[in-house]
Amino acid sequence: MTTLQPPAAAEPRPAPPPVRRDRRSWTGWGFLAPFVAVFALVFLAPIAYSLYLSLFRDRLIGGTTFVGLDNYGEALSDDRFWASLGRVSLFLAVQVPVMLGIALLVALALDSGRLYGRDFFRISVFLPYAVPAVVATLMWGFMYGTRFGLVGDISSALGVSLPDPLSPDLVLASIGNIVTWEFTGYNMLIFYAALRVVPHSLYEAAQIDGAGQIRVITAIKLPAIRGALVIATIFSVIGSFQLFNEPSILQPLARNAITTDYTPNSYTYALSFNGRQQNYSATVAVVMGLITMAVAYVVQLRGMRKGA
Repeated sequence: MTTLQPPAAAEPRPAPPPVRRDRRSWTGWGFLAPFVAVFALVFLAPIAYSLYLSLFRDRLIGGTTFVGLDNYGEALSDDRFWASLGRVSLFLAVQVPVMLGIALLVALALDSGRLYGRDFFRISVFLPYAVPAVVATLMWGFMYGTRFGLVGDISSALGVSLPDPLSPDLVLASIGNIVTWEFTGYNMLIFYAALRVVPHSLYEAAQIDGAGQIRVITAIKLPAIRGALVIATIFSVIGSFQLFNEPSILQPLARNAITTDYTPNSYTYALSFNGRQQNYSATVAVVMGLITMAVAYVVQLRGMRKGA
């Protein structure tokens, strides 16, 4: 009789050796370290220092003392700050749609393939963006002059008295014209690049269905570049709230129209360098940064929701 032997018990497997972190796993961090260091030095550190300064106040008696959130309460009740914020908000509400609308129309014209001299026209529209903001503002400030500039020459040639572009009623529109001239080409390039990657099969399908140019734009092109529209809008919103160069350069030409608190950034600059109120200036800058971040987030949220 054959006796069945029980199967031999499997030998226990040796425990795997401890995993040693290879030096190559640190290679990515090594490449990332320079960027992290620069980012922390030029971005995070100034923000942290501004938050730190905003919690103190320099008093005539007692020196610099900790005041907590008192500076923020003062900023929220500062009429000059809110007046400057309302001014740039009006600037944003009017100038940004006009600039983006012109940039979108130019991009659509370039993408249509029916524009003669497309390359020359594209470079011509983008060229103002290559001009430094200081140079552009000085150039337009000279043209705005009623005594020595283009406006004054036209008035003398026609024997009429044209409105002063640097008057208190028109100076904001004049600044908007400068910013629009500067950044229309930049936004046009964003829209045009987004249009160039739209699949041509969509256009062929629309042509088969008998869709016209307007229908192609509204049903294919605009939905396809929605992301580019949102990005350009966010950049424009941030740029509007950061308005500083143009008013500051035009101020010597329009002293009665452009004050030191014309924009929030101008107000912050005047507080820090003219009024020696670095703590309160940091507070206004922090509040303005939070407002800008909130508005940009709302724009992004609405753009993503519409795209869903």
